[in-house]
Amino acid sequence: MTDASTTTANLTIGIDLGDRTSHVCVLDAAGEVIESGTVATKPASLRKRFERCEPTRIAIEAGGQSAWIAELLTELGHDVVVANARRLRMIYENESKCDEVDAEQLARVARLDPKLLHPIQHRGRRTRVDLAKLRSRDALVSTRTGLINHVRGTMKSFGDRLGSHSAPYFHRWVREQIPGDLLHALEPVIDLLESVEVQIDRLDKEIERMAREDYPETNALRQVDRVGLHSSLRFVLTVEDPWRIKRSRDVGAYFGLRPRRRQSGLRDPEMRITKAGDEGMRRLLVQCAQQMLGPFGKDSDLRRWGLELAARGGKATKKKAVIAVARKLAVLLHVLWRTGQVYEPLRCSASAAQPMEATA
Repeated sequence: MTDASTTTANLTIGIDLGDRTSHVCVLDAAGEVIESGTVATKPASLRKRFERCEPTRIAIEAGGQSAWIAELLTELGHDVVVANARRLRMIYENESKCDEVDAEQLARVARLDPKLLHPIQHRGRRTRVDLAKLRSRDALVSTRTGLINHVRGTMKSFGDRLGSHSAPYFHRWVREQIPGDLLHALEPVIDLLESVEVQIDRLDKEIERMAREDYPETNALRQVDRVGLHSSLRFVLTVEDPWRIKRSRDVGAYFGLRPRRRQSGLRDPEMRITKAGDEGMRRLLVQCAQQMLGPFGKDSDLRRWGLELAARGGKATKKKAVIAVARKLAVLLHVLWRTGQVYEPLRCSASAAQPMEATA
């Protein structure tokens, strides 16, 4: 690589991030490649490589390491553009795809117009740390489910079927159900289940404290039926700033709950949702919608609208209704967060009935 001290503000840099090494491509003001090489994907190496450069526009692709790298490069004074990988068809569908070519493509698009990269904004470090606690809990719950299923499957293979029991207390109850000759085989799993449960309980207490002390705005979201502690807190942490999304109606698209569209002429086929954004938050919104439409959901305008939509067809229509309710629920939570209003579950129904009562 050439001496980085020759870099000027007229240059544009593209970095194709890799797990161990990243490829760097530098373009001059005329769009000519003046430097191409690699740098280790480590904080010390990146700092040493780019701290000698004058403030420069640097384009990187969103990924598992892009958050800390963007944070480091911004700290060094550079204008960092984090490209949305899902929108860079010219890169991921390139027939001659390689790290060197990808880095050059990023640099050329950033030089032309950064908006073509559909740049994203990473969350702050504190938000990412708090969000990691929720994701760690999800991983532990998934581990607990796998261990419980292993115990049930093993018992079933020996002709013993276990009855239903709540997951948090499964490890205490199941010991007495295991035959003596199987105990040595399953006891390590039971001990691990107990340890996992202790860690889940520990994280639950930390999440409750975090919501109570650091994110009191979650109380406004929990006014809605079936929206609990984890759903409200994850919503707040995922969006981070309610004003970064200008229109509340766009929140559904932010979580990938908007249907894809491929309209051409008179043809406008019905397509599946985009599934963009945070997968965990989208799953929680769908679960809340399912419970809201279930037999124990409380009466509300949203529930009535969803049930009416589900009644129009068969099984497929009911699934679409759940997605539609999840999308509207995301919009409702965003509005409550921004306005801090008291939630009125039957506000629309009451407004519609008022003129009729006045006429009577």
